[in-house]
Amino acid sequence: MQKTIRTLLAFLLLSTVSLMPLMAQMQEAVRWNYSINDKAEIVFRTSIDRGWHLYDMNQPEGGPNPTVFHIEKIAGAERLGKVTTSTGITTKWDESFDMNVSWYSSNPTFVQRLKITDPEKFTVTGYVEYMTCNDESCLPGQLEFSLTKKDLPAAVIASVPRTSLKKNIQSEGDSVIAGVTRNPLTDSANEEEIAGQARNDKVEGNDKVESGDKAADNSNVDLWRPVIKELQALGESQTGGDNSLWSVFWLCFVGGLLALLTPCVWPIIPMTVSFFLKRSKSNRAQAVRDALIYGLSIIVIYLALGLVVTSIFGASALNDLSTNAVFNLIFFALLVLFAVSFLGAFELTLPASWSSKMDSKAEATTGILSIFFMAFTLVLVSFSCTGPIIGGLLVEAASMGSLAGPAVGMFGFGLALAIPFALFAIFPSMLQKMPKSGGWLNTVKVVLGFLELALALKFLSVADLAYGWHILDRETFLALWIVIFALLGVYLLGKIRFAHDDEVQHVSVPHFFMAVISFAFAIYMVPGLWGAPLKAISAFSPPLYTQDFNLYDGEVLPKFHDYDEGMAYARRHNKPAMLDFTGYGCVNCRKMEAAVWSNPRVKSIIDNDYVLISLYVDDKTKLPEPILIKEDGKETKLRTIGDKWSYLQRHKFGANAQPYYVLVDNDGLPLAPWYAFDEDVDKYVQFLRGGLKK
Repeated sequence: MQKTIRTLLAFLLLSTVSLMPLMAQMQEAVRWNYSINDKAEIVFRTSIDRGWHLYDMNQPEGGPNPTVFHIEKIAGAERLGKVTTSTGITTKWDESFDMNVSWYSSNPTFVQRLKITDPEKFTVTGYVEYMTCNDESCLPGQLEFSLTKKDLPAAVIASVPRTSLKKNIQSEGDSVIAGVTRNPLTDSANEEEIAGQARNDKVEGNDKVESGDKAADNSNVDLWRPVIKELQALGESQTGGDNSLWSVFWLCFVGGLLALLTPCVWPIIPMTVSFFLKRSKSNRAQAVRDALIYGLSIIVIYLALGLVVTSIFGASALNDLSTNAVFNLIFFALLVLFAVSFLGAFELTLPASWSSKMDSKAEATTGILSIFFMAFTLVLVSFSCTGPIIGGLLVEAASMGSLAGPAVGMFGFGLALAIPFALFAIFPSMLQKMPKSGGWLNTVKVVLGFLELALALKFLSVADLAYGWHILDRETFLALWIVIFALLGVYLLGKIRFAHDDEVQHVSVPHFFMAVISFAFAIYMVPGLWGAPLKAISAFSPPLYTQDFNLYDGEVLPKFHDYDEGMAYARRHNKPAMLDFTGYGCVNCRKMEAAVWSNPRVKSIIDNDYVLISLYVDDKTKLPEPILIKEDGKETKLRTIGDKWSYLQRHKFGANAQPYYVLVDNDGLPLAPWYAFDEDVDKYVQFLRGGLKK
């Protein structure tokens, strides 16, 4: 018991250490507050920690990040000049930047003068970008601010002449913003998303100016208008959905075979089969029938498990949950916990009373019902080994966005577990040839522990990407995988022993070949540290753009991550757009990018003939203000950028699964049937060329 407690404490310490880079990011050296005074001025006040300084609003090119005030939306008021400050600045030569840089070492106050024109409609939203440094490190920061009528002092409201109040001449229909007509369901105070992302903005002094690409020529087209009927009129999708279902089936079937080899399941096979043979005594036909019913019961239980979980949460909800930071961090911790258990630190078992009750139910009942209870007992007893496998497979199957994925997946998993029981009951002589339980089962368990540890990093990576933490970029992920699989090879050669391992006198042939495979896989990943695409693991590793040092130039990169901005650019340059609805946690998306987009023919067409717009439906970046929309008769709020693009996919194209590719013209109308997951390069080229011909 004490050993288990010590192990759990060590695990918690390991988890805390692994999250220290994240906690370090939460450090703040400056605190802000803002308000409007009686002179109609927005006053930003700061409080800077001792030893830190805040950089000035004007810095030379190539210097540190300046303090920049972005006004995203202003209504019922006008700006009078730029942001100013009366606080003195310090200018010194900085060896790091090889130039003179300026900063505020005291607590500066910034002022933005306004002219209030309509207090009833008054709204100002935006954010401040800044950087604080001390002698050891620098911390970039961002402050979001929002002011409305309730923030206006009474003196300011009273000072506005009634004759100067502007009339609201804008209709309640669609509104034109930045030259692109918007659907009113998607409009909000979120001008930053409408204007585009900061990488295409130009900063002059401390004012934010739209680039020419965003100032597209005027259009009265509603780019968010649904085009579901138009897509249907173009014919069937140019991808095989059945292929995805088959891939889910085989993935879960292999997962079931792995679960079969665990110490929780393997020893049960001869005991259960012997039970059925004794139960029917000399009646072989009855034994075969009971065994088949038993196998079918296992399939039904796992199938029901997949459908019940998906029905409760919904397939789309499970897909969303799979990219939720809290869920992924919990699943990461659970998989690490299971891995530590598989490596022999302690045993994880369900309460014995559960399985005892199911055993008593099986003995007390007769006929088919007793066989079903026996199957349920197997599921309970084996859960400590099958649980982590089922969890990962269920989330992967649910990523298809429908009940079909979990149903097919759990059918494959249950079938893999059920087949041995039925076969051994029909041909009991096979039991004599089956390997007995022993040290080899512990080896399987340890190998699964290494695999669980590697898989755990995938869940941490998904949360890291969705929230932009950058604690597990591609080179870090690959380095950890290289070490894990190299150590697995060392273990298989008998150079590492865990608690329940037998002493190895010699290396068996299977262990030798498995060690060769493990070492080869580790060496295969080494070039990835310099940017090699590593197509075999592209579905699991973070994307190439997260890598700091990258010598590979064959990657296809999107021109835009914002729909309206990308469509404005496409119209300006008279090019069709390719919409890529994707996700940070989308395994099949990474497969398509590595196996299909990297093909020279595909890359040439996308780079030269289309404007590629990648929209991440699981991007957890908060919108400045939630967007209220009405969908299926209910009002809901879009709170993140991912919510916004997920709504666009559902509302405009009637789909919610990723990957999802659709080619559209400058009016947002489809040029070809949509395309989903299919790694056939020729089909994808045909898909792209079909859009160009249209």
